[in-house]
Amino acid sequence: MSAVARALAVARSTLHRPLSPHQPRRPDAQADIEVLEELKAVVGQQATSGYRRACVVLNRQRRAEGRPGVNHKRAYRLMRQGRLLLQRHTGKPTRTHEGQVVTLKSNLRWCSDGFEVRCWNGERVHVAFSLDCCDREAIAFQAAAQPPTSLTLQDLMVETLEARFCPGTAKLPHPVEWLSDNGPVSTAKDTRDFGSSLGLRLCTTPAYSPQSNGMAEAFVKTFKRYVNELPSAAHVLAQLPAWFDDYNRCHPHRGLKMKSPREFRTAHSQP
Repeated sequence: MSAVARALAVARSTLHRPLSPHQPRRPDAQADIEVLEELKAVVGQQATSGYRRACVVLNRQRRAEGRPGVNHKRAYRLMRQGRLLLQRHTGKPTRTHEGQVVTLKSNLRWCSDGFEVRCWNGERVHVAFSLDCCDREAIAFQAAAQPPTSLTLQDLMVETLEARFCPGTAKLPHPVEWLSDNGPVSTAKDTRDFGSSLGLRLCTTPAYSPQSNGMAEAFVKTFKRYVNELPSAAHVLAQLPAWFDDYNRCHPHRGLKMKSPREFRTAHSQP
């Protein structure tokens, strides 16, 4: 058949008859109208039911009357046509990414995120860090073999505050935004309350919008190039301070006119 199809320059599917002689079943318009009216009655009694629960309730009624049930896909199609579907709820605000993450001055917005380093012996190191959204400096970091907790982020906030202002400072001299993702550690009540007590204005990225924290995401991608020797978790933990220092002192950024974060801060701190 392949040789014949090539000789005729046609597709093979046009040269044989399908094994199943049955034509695809088309929806019964009249039956769909009846099912839709029954679904409306179910939804009218239980307005909070989605299409699956409405389909179950409808099938109970139909089978009690000796009639065949309705497939949940058919119920979804009919409820969508009749605008009976519930609004999808994810528990997160439906904001979109607008504006820029970059700020015009340092110490106006700090972003935070975390990443995981997998060692060659199977161990893992979890790193949480803070980054300035103007000069790109990695201000502080917390690293451990265990995943970060609310206390980890609280310590990170304190270290970031003391690194940019005087050590021992209990509160920021002016409000600073703390941008993070919607992870449970970042949105925990203890984390938010502690950050507010320091003078931070905690804000999260829109749901399913990683580009809203793109500076932190780009840092993770860049920093993982520094992490090249991974024999064990102890070795990685010992090398992290040197890697962070080298990033801040030497790594050029295109957004900083190919200067490193420390060079950029030094140039802009002079009168």
